[in-house]
Amino acid sequence: MSESTSTTARETQIRAEVRAWLEDNWDPNLSLHEWRNRLIDSGWGCASWPEQWYGKGLSVGLGAVVDDEIRQFGAVSVAKAGVRMLAAATILEHGSDLHKEKFLRPLLTGEDTWCQLFSEPGSGSDLAGLTTRADFDGEHWVINGQKVWTTSAHHAQYGMLLARTNWDVPKHQGMTYFLIEMEQPGVEVRPLKQMNGHASFNEIFFTDAKIAPEFMVSTEGNGWKVAMTTLAHERRLADGIRSWARGEKGSGRVFDELRAEIATVMEPYKWYPQRAGRVDLLLERAKATGRINDPVVRQAIAEVLIKAKAAEWTGRRVKAAHALGRPPGPEGSLGKLAGSQVARLAAHAHTLIAGGEAMLAGDDGAMNGLISEILVSVPAESIAGGTDEIQRNIISERSLGMPKEARTDIDRPFRDVPRNTVS
Repeated sequence: MSESTSTTARETQIRAEVRAWLEDNWDPNLSLHEWRNRLIDSGWGCASWPEQWYGKGLSVGLGAVVDDEIRQFGAVSVAKAGVRMLAAATILEHGSDLHKEKFLRPLLTGEDTWCQLFSEPGSGSDLAGLTTRADFDGEHWVINGQKVWTTSAHHAQYGMLLARTNWDVPKHQGMTYFLIEMEQPGVEVRPLKQMNGHASFNEIFFTDAKIAPEFMVSTEGNGWKVAMTTLAHERRLADGIRSWARGEKGSGRVFDELRAEIATVMEPYKWYPQRAGRVDLLLERAKATGRINDPVVRQAIAEVLIKAKAAEWTGRRVKAAHALGRPPGPEGSLGKLAGSQVARLAAHAHTLIAGGEAMLAGDDGAMNGLISEILVSVPAESIAGGTDEIQRNIISERSLGMPKEARTDIDRPFRDVPRNTVS
């Protein structure tokens, strides 16, 4: 039997096992929490996770087969999208048994929401230049500083925090990764109003906030390595986050509660399709407005659709690497960069189609202001999750083997590195 035949047979077997279990156990009249716990206990909710931690120990590729079968059956999955899965991936790879016992199940049931506390006003793309500090007082790590551009912090119970614990070593060596309770004294969250009218981002101020020693991830000073795991998965999961806020069809209590979850926990992500450029609307809009007859417009749409298809193929490469169990690599940066290029081209094409109406927000604008929202949302695609410039550096250095750019701030104590904040 060839390897491909063996793989197909195994997939068929897995699908049959999953469907048989669903036929015996799926009940849309359960509460969302009850159903997800049932699915978690079965091991099918995250089948590629270790058996000890709610999985089946399957390969990533077969885990995707399980997810597809659950979707085709029409059942609801565990809460495995977005920021919470960045936390789960990081905890699975670097966390202690205590972390896994405390956090993984509530992540999958959807009981706990998370945020990512990396970026700062003075260190966005230069993540290693962060100055939020963590000082050990003999009992706790005491956190002081500021984070910004933090999605969902206003309703998160926990955060993935990168803070500086040593100022006397080079900047990449002095950071430590923590899991912090957000609902405590000393943590102040302030929403930031965006120019597209949404307020999904926040700035967070830490004033003597505390973290117990056991909620350090990995070891002191190893924060950069742990953070790279989080960021690699963030780039890999970008497409899933874009579609995360869509509604779910179905009747029964489980679907009612899922829709309520989407309307609250997922609400900060509802503008993400606009951020990606809404390529899906271009042909429809061009035909409806008659602009499809303009050769310049047709050429612009064709360019977007061609590059969107190429970006889709790049995304498939990412998924294929993931299915083979390979660690996240530079292909994630390729996909991220391609996505931002497509978004900008789509915004240009929307402008050609709508003309001056593209500038009008609200009911007066094209598609009741949706086109205007696309135009002011698209720039975020080139910034969030690592700027285009950062992605180009990753591609050039890790994929093409080009020399790293000259740096003057990586071989001396961070305390001596000039910066625009006071330590």
